[in-house]
Amino acid sequence: MSQLPQPPQPAVPFPAHPRYGRHVTSRTVLAGRIPVTRLTPALPDPRWNPKAFAGEVVPFGATVFREGHDLVGAMLVLTSPSGVEQRHRMRAGAPGTDRWEAKVRLDDLGTWSWHVTGFGDEIGTWVHDAELKIDAGVDVELMYEIGARLIDRAAAEADRPASVRKLLKAYAAALRDTDAAASDRRALLESPLLAEFDQRPLARLATDSEEHRISVERRRAGVGSWYEFFPRSEGARQFKNGSWKSGTFRTAQKRLDGVAAMGFDVVYLPPIHPIGVAFRKGPNNTLNPGPHDPGSPWAIGGAAGGHDTVHPDLGNLADFRAFVRRAAALGIEIALDLALQASPDHPWVTEHPEWFTTLPDGTIAYAENPPKKYQDIYPINFDDDFEGLVVEVTRIVRHWMKQGVRIFRVDNPHTKPLAFWERLIGDINATDPDVIFLAEAFTRPAMMQALAMVGFQQSYSYFTWRNTKQELEEFLTSVSQETADFMRPNLFVNTPDILTEYLQFGGPAAFTVRATIAATAAPTWGVYSGFELFESVARPGAEEAIDNEKYEYKPRDFAKAEAEGRSLALYLGILNRIRAEHPALGQLRNIRFHASDDDAVLVYTKHLEGRFIDGRGDADHDTIIVVANVDPHSVRETTVHLDLEAIDLAPGASFEVEDLVTGDRWTWGANNYVRLDAFTQPAHILRVIRGTDA
Repeated sequence: MSQLPQPPQPAVPFPAHPRYGRHVTSRTVLAGRIPVTRLTPALPDPRWNPKAFAGEVVPFGATVFREGHDLVGAMLVLTSPSGVEQRHRMRAGAPGTDRWEAKVRLDDLGTWSWHVTGFGDEIGTWVHDAELKIDAGVDVELMYEIGARLIDRAAAEADRPASVRKLLKAYAAALRDTDAAASDRRALLESPLLAEFDQRPLARLATDSEEHRISVERRRAGVGSWYEFFPRSEGARQFKNGSWKSGTFRTAQKRLDGVAAMGFDVVYLPPIHPIGVAFRKGPNNTLNPGPHDPGSPWAIGGAAGGHDTVHPDLGNLADFRAFVRRAAALGIEIALDLALQASPDHPWVTEHPEWFTTLPDGTIAYAENPPKKYQDIYPINFDDDFEGLVVEVTRIVRHWMKQGVRIFRVDNPHTKPLAFWERLIGDINATDPDVIFLAEAFTRPAMMQALAMVGFQQSYSYFTWRNTKQELEEFLTSVSQETADFMRPNLFVNTPDILTEYLQFGGPAAFTVRATIAATAAPTWGVYSGFELFESVARPGAEEAIDNEKYEYKPRDFAKAEAEGRSLALYLGILNRIRAEHPALGQLRNIRFHASDDDAVLVYTKHLEGRFIDGRGDADHDTIIVVANVDPHSVRETTVHLDLEAIDLAPGASFEVEDLVTGDRWTWGANNYVRLDAFTQPAHILRVIRGTDA
């Protein structure tokens, strides 16, 4: 097939125009004989590659068209990182759009290359024209002869298997057989043999698009259930005099069993380093700490060391490595906080004053996020020694990689230069592509998306503040369709900094609904410890929990809460089990919204074709229907309207569904009555039962 036009050649003058007396110069034609445009996946900025995770089903698309009425086709040509080529015939999209689409599951890690070949579909054009003319009795023998000559050409192509060429020759002879019954010859236009041209089309005219790339990262980069807790609170004890004994990595290991029982596979730890004493914060972010207050883990650095050191109260590096090993034995990865800032006591302050901003009065500027002030934290200034900071932070990251950490949750990356992250993540992933970086970037869309483009594998998102049906539909459509080629959202339901009004005033129903949506709407989600205990009391005037764990120890009695029925732990475990059993929930781009007659009832499906699921047949699809009452204060009764074609069911079909939480079964169709009681069962998670699965 033809290649792209060559680079521009020197202009060649044409003879002077007889009327105007001016020369017309030639120019390179970029369109190609069969134009191929608007290829996807693509980024807003082509300097960076789109990305996917292993096992992700990626929709490839292109606009392909030509002049006149002859039909065109499109072929997706993928080359794996190992050099194996795949060819996928693309299918026409919505009529009149000239869009062509192909979905492919990408499994091999590394950089794939791909292009789209647009071609004149000679066989398709002939079949289309022949059906019209033969049925109308126009040019009947001519149409059969045109087809026979096309088939002759195909049968002469040496790269087609000999058995196929033999069948094609017989087919051409049958087209020319004027003694055959008219109905038999007409049936030849619908011969299964024509499927030979799906993957091996017959085309004289073809245009290859330019080559594109897509990076495929390990599955954990796109799929995971995260749980955040403070090791110092696990096993912490307070004495009668008010002093505390901190929890350690050894005592925190015991919490890992409970986390694993809930099905979480990533544990995120806030900073585990020494904490400064200067300007240490007291309870609820006050400026007057008591002698027993531990300070904020994000005020990193003290006499015991900085970012490469373990807080002495937690243990030592050997204890940390034992913690990582225990987590791994339970199927859990450890994600460590990477916060590029320092307490006034950090060794950097005296060893590298050029890494901070010195004010005219000689003091160092502390961190602010008005109206919040962080007097115990000095932000880093990257402008005076960019290279030195790259070297130091790379050293720190590799130090923790040697201790078994392969995931880093990065604190406030939007307050650091974009170029720094591109350099750091690029250098780390060049040698260790399995290392994952999560951006805690609650910031403007431009910066949030740019961080994803330059390397961050995951990002926090606006999910915590999207609570109504309309807000959720708009948000989830955006992250699954508009930015999915480069940004993967991690749908945390809460954080130490974020306790939304929805959770503050929604009661247990609000916690149940938020967990249900987060766990099923995207393949990566997370909770901060205490969520399962319905912790909902905020510090007055703030959007964070009172008696915040950032500034004090907070041991919790999870077992007692479960025994007394005050825990969501069992339900969180059910959600993670459902996620593990249903591959449709392990995809980001496949969410589709459906209608309901109630503005508080959210309806969406996650559907995955059987051909993309290991061990299943092409028709053995996985389909999940989620129906959620997002008003945590009411009982809602409404009708749900499903677009059955979106989940590969025929219009008007009836089918069985099973509630994966209660086990109840119903017969459903396109229109279905639902009743969701926020105080007992605010959501349905339904699987569609197909065929012998009943």
